[in-house]
Amino acid sequence: MSETVLPKEAPAPEAPLTPPVDKPARSGTAIAMLALLVAAAGVAVGGWGVWQVRQLEAGHQSQSAQIETLTAQSQVLKQGEQALDTRLSQLPPAAELEERRRLVAQLQGDQQRLSQRLESVVGASRKDWRLAEAEHLVRLASLRLSALQDLNSARALVLGADEILREQDDPAAFAAREQLAKSMAALTSVQQPDRTGLFLQLAALREQSAQLSVLAPEFQAAAQAPALDDESAGFAHWRQWWRTISGFFRIDFKPDDNIRPLLAGQSLQQVRLALSLALEQAQWAALNGQGPVYTQALDQARSLVASSFNQDNTQARSLLARVDELKAQPVTIDVPDLSTSLAALQAYMAQRHTPVEGAKAPAEPGATP
Repeated sequence: MSETVLPKEAPAPEAPLTPPVDKPARSGTAIAMLALLVAAAGVAVGGWGVWQVRQLEAGHQSQSAQIETLTAQSQVLKQGEQALDTRLSQLPPAAELEERRRLVAQLQGDQQRLSQRLESVVGASRKDWRLAEAEHLVRLASLRLSALQDLNSARALVLGADEILREQDDPAAFAAREQLAKSMAALTSVQQPDRTGLFLQLAALREQSAQLSVLAPEFQAAAQAPALDDESAGFAHWRQWWRTISGFFRIDFKPDDNIRPLLAGQSLQQVRLALSLALEQAQWAALNGQGPVYTQALDQARSLVASSFNQDNTQARSLLARVDELKAQPVTIDVPDLSTSLAALQAYMAQRHTPVEGAKAPAEPGATP
């Protein structure tokens, strides 16, 4: 029995020896994993703590900046409050402010009344200014007539003065407008001379005078030469001599005709220059309405042409004809006298001022209170 029991009891201690070897290894791995998890959790908690600290620092810095800004604003508000207190301390009291308000209201009322009075005065003076302008226009028209004989400008000026009187719409201006109408009719009845046309025509004559030349009288020896024998050789010398001297001498069977000497060289240039100057003087006289000077200059030009150039010259004859035609053209005119219109306008202005000054005298005392 003991042999049978021993073999069963011998393998019993060998079977439980293998499991204890695996259990310590598994428990060590679990402990390591747990330690890793604890370490990771610790790192996470530490990082979260650092992040929280940084967030707190950033919030603290932002709050510090806001506190500084609020401090600066409070300083500015304090300074503004101090300035406001200073200005309020400088303001006058309420009674003085009320007195000033009353004075401002009174000043505004006085200004309004003064503006109304000024408008009434300016309304009357504007008409006076227009009447003074009409008087100036009539004076200017009279001056242009006497100095330049400019009818067109005088008509326009007189018409402008009449338009000003028409704008007045005053029955008392009837006499002045009547005189202006008479002056306008007189100006319209006078014809304005064409001074520009005369100036241009005289300029054309000056150009034509520069081309004047004298027709040289030449003797025709062929008709009056003595009958010579062409067959004779002895008369050949005499024929040549006769042809030579026939150009220097001339036999005229009509001694009553006016024979002008031949001008040549410097003398002809001097006559042309004198003629040009005479025509230029006539141009100046035509533009300035100087009738005597115009006539004298054309007479001088005609005398130069008639005494210095041959009458057989076609250019000289046409020039003399043109000078006579231009001499007959009127240069000066009998300008109307505008003194009557000016006197009527001045009388109307004096009559208009008289009642206005009379009305102002009694109105002054009532306006002062």
